[in-house]
Amino acid sequence: MKISVFRRLFNPAALLITMAALFAAVSGQGFDKLERDRMKDMLKMVKNQVKDNYYDPNYHGIDIDARFKKADERLNQVTSTSQALGVIAQVLLDFDDSHLFFMPPETNRSVEYGWRMQPIGDKVYITEVKPGSDADKNGIKRGDEVIAINNFQPARGDIWKMLYYYNAISKRDVMSLTVLKPGTEKPSTFDVKSELSKSSAVVTLTYTKQFYGSYDEENYKNRFVTLGDITIWKMPTFEYDPEQVGGLMSKIPPGSLILDLRGNGGGFVKTMEKLVGSFLDKDVKIADLKGRKKMDPSIAKSRGKAAFTGKLVVLVDSDSGSAAEIFARVMQLEGRAKVIGDVSAGAVMQSVQISQEMGDVSVIPFGVSVTHADVIMSDGKSLEHTGVTPDELVLPSGSDLAAHRDPTLARAVQMLGGTITPEEAGKFFSYSWKKSKSFL
Repeated sequence: MKISVFRRLFNPAALLITMAALFAAVSGQGFDKLERDRMKDMLKMVKNQVKDNYYDPNYHGIDIDARFKKADERLNQVTSTSQALGVIAQVLLDFDDSHLFFMPPETNRSVEYGWRMQPIGDKVYITEVKPGSDADKNGIKRGDEVIAINNFQPARGDIWKMLYYYNAISKRDVMSLTVLKPGTEKPSTFDVKSELSKSSAVVTLTYTKQFYGSYDEENYKNRFVTLGDITIWKMPTFEYDPEQVGGLMSKIPPGSLILDLRGNGGGFVKTMEKLVGSFLDKDVKIADLKGRKKMDPSIAKSRGKAAFTGKLVVLVDSDSGSAAEIFARVMQLEGRAKVIGDVSAGAVMQSVQISQEMGDVSVIPFGVSVTHADVIMSDGKSLEHTGVTPDELVLPSGSDLAAHRDPTLARAVQMLGGTITPEEAGKFFSYSWKKSKSFL
């Protein structure tokens, strides 16, 4: 088991399995009593992990036995394994807990939808379109406002559930996408084909970094840009060895720093604690942890004279989750940095990722992420469902996205005494699409 503070990021040990049997199991083919019983066993295993490990022994007032009994009854009505997996996933989503979710068996069926979306303020926008994809051919563009997906309106607080469903539970050949283009008044609807692929019969099975997104390593590399005495550090994840923090900090020369945590979904607790200590001249308590048992608080130990003492601006957005949110909030509470951008995800809990498996000859691996603790910041408040409110709200418009302008980063540079246009800022950190067909 691995304890982390991060949202929808997991990486259980790789497993070698025969995919032919697994694909039949999860594709809806040959769904019979044996397969129904297998899904019921999977539901029981998930229930046991939640009962044994969920941080709140009262389950927020939910009658967990009744909740899972109802799910078991629904399994009697489903007609495919994909439907059954949806039932198992939904029983955990109904807790409305950002870190409690089912990690279904992976299949050899990969999908790339060819576009990305993100909440910005109270709207949802297309933020990237893969060149040559069907979305591109249909004229879907950066900056288009997303009105509906398969007739469902995406909502800021629940959009991750939609991404989770379509990328982990029910991968689709075609997605109906309704968008409103900048400067227009009438939405347009497109049926956008997905890129589908199948792996070879035997593969190494791993969960990828997110429930969505082309997993291209380029998007998960730390990147640095220097503008005079201002350094911009694009940090995409906290999921790296805490011992690497010192090396990364050594790349920052004296002066001012913009730490760009936009899109950073979180990562490891120890990495976050060590990074916090790299910016403070004293040890601080980051947060208290509220779980079933008494837990030691999260503490950041100062690096003393080695700590960075220059001015600091932290950038966050709606995809900044967990460890990224905690870091930003500590910097606010300690008066160490200004935070600008959009309100963060509000997905701040501590979780345990538990790998499970079924079968003897043909092993079917799956898992469950169980919330291990609530994180109570030094002001006595939890960030779950609330997020970090920036000191200054700076949001790109649909037109900014379409023109590849980054007004948030440009404003951060201005706050530190520099000058850069939003157009120039928008060229620094481009999105990298995986050249081959993506996997989830």
